[in-house]
Amino acid sequence: MRWVFFVLFWFLTLTAFYGQGNTEVYLFDLDWKNGIPSLSNPKNISNNHGYDNQPSFWDNDVLLFSSTRAGQTDIKQFNITKGSTSKWISNTPTGSEYSPMRISGSDNISSIRLDLNGLQRLYKYDNATGESESLSDLKIGYQLWYNEHILVCTVLVKNQMDLVLVDFEKKSQLTVAENVGRSLHKIPGTNQISYISKTSAKKKLWQIMSLDIESNKKDTVLNLPFPIEDMAWLRDGTVLAPNNNTIAKYHPKKDSVWTDFNVFNKDQVFKISRMAVNPAGTRLALVTDVSPKTIVQRQVETFNKRDLNGFISCYSDEVLAQRFPTDTMYLGKEAMMDSYERFFANTKNTGVKVVKRISIGNKVIDEEETMVDGRTGHQVALYHVENGLIRSMSFIFPDQETQDAESVVKEQLEAYNARNIDAFMDTYSDTIELYDFPHALSSKGKEKMRASYNSFFEANRDLNCKIKNRIVIGNKVIDEEYVTINGSNFSAVAIYEVENGKISKVTFVR
Repeated sequence: MRWVFFVLFWFLTLTAFYGQGNTEVYLFDLDWKNGIPSLSNPKNISNNHGYDNQPSFWDNDVLLFSSTRAGQTDIKQFNITKGSTSKWISNTPTGSEYSPMRISGSDNISSIRLDLNGLQRLYKYDNATGESESLSDLKIGYQLWYNEHILVCTVLVKNQMDLVLVDFEKKSQLTVAENVGRSLHKIPGTNQISYISKTSAKKKLWQIMSLDIESNKKDTVLNLPFPIEDMAWLRDGTVLAPNNNTIAKYHPKKDSVWTDFNVFNKDQVFKISRMAVNPAGTRLALVTDVSPKTIVQRQVETFNKRDLNGFISCYSDEVLAQRFPTDTMYLGKEAMMDSYERFFANTKNTGVKVVKRISIGNKVIDEEETMVDGRTGHQVALYHVENGLIRSMSFIFPDQETQDAESVVKEQLEAYNARNIDAFMDTYSDTIELYDFPHALSSKGKEKMRASYNSFFEANRDLNCKIKNRIVIGNKVIDEEYVTINGSNFSAVAIYEVENGKISKVTFVR
């Protein structure tokens, strides 16, 4: 991809209540040395294909979280000191439990149950027996126990959540804030709790607020430079906030800018959605989407095993299969199941071998050799992953063989690195079209492209592009590139299509 410019941005996608994705719970030791915290000893404590989420600490050594098994989501308890063992607290065929939390001053657990009939209510569970009883008729989304009889919770009202104090001793309910986020915490060293206020959403200003439960006094702790749905407190008063595979930190009384607390390998921690710190501040749990490469590899392995249910489980309910770039093959998991049921029924021996793999952001591009009952084939599959599941896949087949496709792309790379605008543009057709994947047209015509790249070449004297990976299929060349622009380096992917000895179309995969 020969970029004219690129923009870094961070956006927030709001999902439906308890939207199911493919997530894992990781546990870390939170070490302190000379007052400086760091993470060590990572462990995947869920290690389960499916939804594992909403961790909270029972005490310093025991963690609760929601985990999916046999089509339902139940409460799981993980004991760190007893050999890293786990046990199930609930088994509810008529519903699923979310956001489990210890009730202050007791050995019971509270959790939001979403029943099969759509009823969403807060229940109390006996930690030993798993027996449950309803606590409230409110449609509670998220919760925090202030003490054994006062619950701080978010309640779904129309299209937002409001912050409500429920006093079970006085049998009272009080709305203290409107339009709040899901992240509720006790502020270390105080008698206050924190929540995220979205009341200034129109101004794109969210705030971390404090609330004194006794007086109902609210104060602004921190104006957020970006919207966040989740946060956590360290014991010294530092705020942690997730940003994809990074945790950022900020101390409201000491810092003027956000800095990185920890940057994770994307193959392990791809996108963080939840965090929790134990009462002593010595352990941190987080929830991450399964990485795109992991879920794509799983679907390859389950396909080769002819494990239809395991294969289908790697895809979202709204999965879209296309023939590159826009020809729809089928839409939805049901149609996918029907298609592959017929395929497996009509074949005896099938397999896929990944020859090359390119990964960029939440997309994975596999060059594959296929085998169906002794017949071999060649294809490329471009997978788009969201929430740890494959949302779409686009297939490229060698329909149009072109002998000079790779040589033309090599010529334009050489001209690009030499910043030779005439030689560069000579590799493109007069009707060249530039697209952002999957099919958003960004530029059409040679003259417009020449004007953009001429200025670009003149402004960037250190311009350089190296090929990390290349896939050639039919008349298409797919390049994974390492680009240098003005001292900055980044990876990019481009799909070049060659016709009559010229590049006629480029699709940029971001």
